[in-house]
Amino acid sequence: MTSTMGATTMKAAVYHRYGPPDVVQVESVAKPIPAANQVLIRVHAATVCAADWRLRKADPFLIRLMNGLLKPSKAKVLGMEFAGTVELLGSGATNYRVGDQVFGSTGFKFGTHAEYVCAMEDSLSLKPGNTTLEDASAVLFGGITALYFLRKGGIAAGQKILIYGASGSVGVYAVQLAKHFGAHVTAVCSTGNLELVKSLGADEVVDYTREDFSAAGRVYDMVFDTVGCSGFTRSLKCLKRGGPYVRVGGSGSPGAMLAGIFAAQWAAMTGAAKVIGGITKGSAEDQEFLKSLMEAGQLKAVIDRRYSLDQIAEAHRYVEAGHKKGNVVILLETARPQM
Repeated sequence: MTSTMGATTMKAAVYHRYGPPDVVQVESVAKPIPAANQVLIRVHAATVCAADWRLRKADPFLIRLMNGLLKPSKAKVLGMEFAGTVELLGSGATNYRVGDQVFGSTGFKFGTHAEYVCAMEDSLSLKPGNTTLEDASAVLFGGITALYFLRKGGIAAGQKILIYGASGSVGVYAVQLAKHFGAHVTAVCSTGNLELVKSLGADEVVDYTREDFSAAGRVYDMVFDTVGCSGFTRSLKCLKRGGPYVRVGGSGSPGAMLAGIFAAQWAAMTGAAKVIGGITKGSAEDQEFLKSLMEAGQLKAVIDRRYSLDQIAEAHRYVEAGHKKGNVVILLETARPQM
């Protein structure tokens, strides 16, 4: 294992073909060198999220158009978010010092399932003083996604919002942020996660294994489906006419995706709902906003399981199963003790 400052290689979780979790293997690869305005970070912790297993599995199929038709040709090291220690500054990088503890996201450039990662300095923030690096690593994918789509849906104080998949990596932040904005939150999850979402501030909870959320006669100002599984018919049944139906995630065959597009167009044409989806667009201001909420004790990370880098395939397998609570974190063996 190479972990010294002068080393030119590092350990990383790499995949060379699409497929099941076992296609991801730990290999020795070239240690990255920071370019202009970049920072080299020694990774302490990263997460495995839905975007990672979907890219690894090429699900939905359209992923192959962005990452290689027959095999991955761009993002071969997965991982979108991380926290760690500044190791080296590229030319023009002046916002941080060597030794600073930071957290950030590489977005669709991926690359955080490795001992080191390079990131633009404007994509980083200093770790909140009251938060561990482990917790800080598990904020941005779910937090930015929840924040972006809540705002796109017009979240406002006094609204009644239903959050489907409230215990997942996006859902746990959607619940907390919706409460921060003053909404009344009904959270839908499985039996084992009811107490968790209550602890995050949900006003009401629905156990989807025992109750159909759309059958109770309640009407919501917004339905936020964080996993793409609530179903158009059920969701529109309990959504006020013309209200926002936010739909994040989802996978499947091209035919299933096409059916979803037609359903969204039908809802818009008939005025039944405003269907909101697409790609998350975060900003440095959004990241600082989440950091401020963490420092104020109004936003916390939820970590279900922790794995070493050598257990990356097992982590993928668990996340893909779809039953995790909040986040799954990868702890890097070369990480230095936290201050």
